[in-house]
Amino acid sequence: MTGYDVDVLVAGAGPVGLTAAALLARSGVSVRLVDAAAAPATTSRALGSHARSLEIYDQLGILGEIAPHGTRINTFVMHRGGHPNRLDFDFGGLPTRFPYMFNVDQVIIERVLRGQGAAAGVAVEWNTGLDSFRQDEDAVTAVLRGPDGTEETMRARYLWGCDGGHSTVRKTLGLPLTGEPAHTWLIADALVHTDVDIDGVHWLFARGGTLMLFPFPEPGKWRLLDTTGEGQPDDPEQIARQFSAKLSRALGRDTVVERPSWASKFTIQQRAVPAMRLGRCFVSGDAAHVHSPASGQGLNTGIQDAYNLAWKLAMVVHGHADARLLDTYDAERVPIGQALLASTGEVMDTIMVDKADGTGGPAHSPR
Repeated sequence: MTGYDVDVLVAGAGPVGLTAAALLARSGVSVRLVDAAAAPATTSRALGSHARSLEIYDQLGILGEIAPHGTRINTFVMHRGGHPNRLDFDFGGLPTRFPYMFNVDQVIIERVLRGQGAAAGVAVEWNTGLDSFRQDEDAVTAVLRGPDGTEETMRARYLWGCDGGHSTVRKTLGLPLTGEPAHTWLIADALVHTDVDIDGVHWLFARGGTLMLFPFPEPGKWRLLDTTGEGQPDDPEQIARQFSAKLSRALGRDTVVERPSWASKFTIQQRAVPAMRLGRCFVSGDAAHVHSPASGQGLNTGIQDAYNLAWKLAMVVHGHADARLLDTYDAERVPIGQALLASTGEVMDTIMVDKADGTGGPAHSPR
């Protein structure tokens, strides 16, 4: 059996899958993009975009649509003893036109990427999950489950799993996500009545834990992080009181946090797969590596996974390169995922407070 219905089936319509589908379609590769969710996410997850991701947005022609919804981050502000210490970022050594951090809501990025994919002829098939698949020498046979529960069997030359930390593609391939759980943190998005500078990420110390503030472009809106993991996300009033009290103590002045629009408690996983390609199947983003959000690497690394593989798949599909080119995806990106476990772990340890000494100071000096 050698026939196929589409060149590439992409599972998962988050930022990684959307980038993959848009890049493939722009290169003339036929794509289906499916997601088991009923609709796009409406609450943010990732927030920070790094220089390389901004370059990719620019090359896709979408940076102009994204930029008005974001804000530049120029500094890291450490608050201790009521005194802020600004550590300005220095990206002068980077060979890029975008030597800065840029905070923009993941919801915005996904919306713009969906538009880019639609313009290239790829619409997300919501309520359509990947149930199972098998591969042979010529193609991948996949079983999709549609909105009404009916099954569809289809063939694709390649399957690309961008389906997150619980990836069906990764699990079916038998790729172990090796590593370990780390700390449990609480995060929330809320309006905060504070006078701290809006051009920086703020690092504060409260007894027993660390607090961080990340600015949104919207006036007064911040992402709040509490490394103690205290609080119940389903009780927004309690979360608001908790952050108000802790920030007031850490800053030495009254600080009011309004009812959060979104809150979540999560246990950080530090894990990565040993391979990102098996035969005609690939995994990218959280399907291949999950790690601490402390340095904002998740979305950025996933988008860069997609950028690395998309042009190679297009070259092979169009017959302009031998299939051995696809081996370079695994060779180039697996070490990145492994390296992230070390670098994000180090950042995570740096921002954590040494709970044993009870001083409310950092366990390590910022680097």
